[in-house]
Amino acid sequence: MLSGGQRQRVAMGRAIVRNPKIFLFDEPLSNLDAKLRIQMRLEIKKLQQKVGVTSIFVTHDQVEAMTLADRLAVINNGIIEQLGTPIEIYDNPKSLFVAGFIGSPQMNFLNGNLKNKTLSAEGFEIKDVNTDFEGEVTLGIRPEHLVQSESGLINLTVDLVEQLGSDNIVYGQLKNKKDFCYRCPGNQTVEKGSNLRVNMENNKYYIFDKSTGKRVN
Repeated sequence: MLSGGQRQRVAMGRAIVRNPKIFLFDEPLSNLDAKLRIQMRLEIKKLQQKVGVTSIFVTHDQVEAMTLADRLAVINNGIIEQLGTPIEIYDNPKSLFVAGFIGSPQMNFLNGNLKNKTLSAEGFEIKDVNTDFEGEVTLGIRPEHLVQSESGLINLTVDLVEQLGSDNIVYGQLKNKKDFCYRCPGNQTVEKGSNLRVNMENNKYYIFDKSTGKRVN
């Protein structure tokens, strides 16, 4: 009786010996356990580099998409929302859908209003925003793009801390009870129930038109 990983290897071996012009992987790792998924992900990447055959890999797992792709297409309802390298899409998502799909933990999304280059969102303001757009917007901030600061714009009450060793994932709420996530170094002590003030590192944030989901900054 072959294991799931062994069956995957056999299937890929059968495909390789036919010398195909293209490989199509349709969520090949979806039924494997976490450890085996990582092993198989590495094997598929090594295999693709070795044989040099164009490969199309379909997945709902953004970690697989980021680590395996040379070019990444994010598809929503059958339409390609954005095409580029994984890092291009991570750094510069063009829509709310793309921004929410790429990144772990997921990007924080806050309701806001943009007028005269000032964005008001959930009890704080960002001034001199680099856009001429005005109206209702969604502000996106990645948990890893935040840094703790006594003068931070965002006031967070901590509900839960996930200690991952190298990092801490801090979950909490803003003043209006809006959920918010902050990623910090693992050696930074954060206590449940404490209040933190955080700021966007290097002024890194994303603004999306609330009605269309398109990025405007």
